[in-house]
Amino acid sequence: MSDLSILLVDDHPVVREGYRRLLEKVPGYRVVAEASDAVSAYEVYRKAKPDVVVMDLSLPGLSGIEALRHIRQWDHAARVLIFTMHSGAAFALKAFEAGAAGYVTKGSDAAELVNSVALVAKGERAMSNDVAREIAAERLTHASSPLAELSPRETEILRLVASGWSAEAISTSMHLSLKTVRNYHYQIKTKLGARNDAHLVWLAIDAKLV
Repeated sequence: MSDLSILLVDDHPVVREGYRRLLEKVPGYRVVAEASDAVSAYEVYRKAKPDVVVMDLSLPGLSGIEALRHIRQWDHAARVLIFTMHSGAAFALKAFEAGAAGYVTKGSDAAELVNSVALVAKGERAMSNDVAREIAAERLTHASSPLAELSPRETEILRLVASGWSAEAISTSMHLSLKTVRNYHYQIKTKLGARNDAHLVWLAIDAKLV
């Protein structure tokens, strides 16, 4: 494959430099842009229009899931590979639900990342072996995460609430009205059967959202 342009999204410059060196060892692979948070990821994507985005989920402020949603809303053909430390089935399934083309954990071999970028670039789906095992185990035991009831946007709002964000801060960051945020908050409590915000925090921690 030649002339493959890549956008790297990770909040650690040293980590991005390592990924850049790894990916640019592949003939024809070029990292054309970088971003360190969800907001800049969306802005940079619109300017650079890369073939593939390699993005972490754990970003300052809004998560990679929200960045993924915005990118996919702007470009339904966007090919985004999530590259993260989170190996849980719940995270992976939410990422795919939000439009991710692939999901690889940072504990995977370097070759797995390179191969996954190639698969995503060709329009195929990629998944690291550890994530595939987690999803298979969940399906076989029918032990689905409580997060299965939530949409990707509801999952993000739950994460922010559990991280101590106020409704006003969530409203500003996600460009939603305060009423909409409060409606989401209520819906999340209802879907999860949470008695109060303290219970929501406990559920978010149990699901490893925070």
